[in-house]
Amino acid sequence: MHAVTREIHFCYGHRLLEYPGKCRHLHGHNGTAVITLESASLDHLGMVVDFSRLKAEVGGWIDSHLDHRMILHKDDPALAYLLAQGEPIFVMDRNPTAENIARLIYEKTKESGFPVVEVKLWETESCNASYRA
Repeated sequence: MHAVTREIHFCYGHRLLEYPGKCRHLHGHNGTAVITLESASLDHLGMVVDFSRLKAEVGGWIDSHLDHRMILHKDDPALAYLLAQGEPIFVMDRNPTAENIARLIYEKTKESGFPVVEVKLWETESCNASYRA
């Protein structure tokens, strides 16, 4: 089995609803999505996937939907106010935990046709969450 991994760096803000600690407040992260793809065979160039294609497609989606945005739950009471102020927001059906953001990126990578096996989201340099199907 062949595997390749690409890191995509982005900045985002969020807060966790119903969380008892300080992450219940709006705050930001310099995150890194670590996307791992696997394939039993290689293409005609000898690659699982061209790294630049992964960056362009998945990195492009992250840049346009998550980078420098507040990632909020659809029921967040701050959502309407921030939208009215013209703030860039990405709305999730789930609480925007590192686990759920990793799953979101996994699902978008899969939808783009990549043979993704895992997405790990480093929220800080010492904390990460991962998702694999």
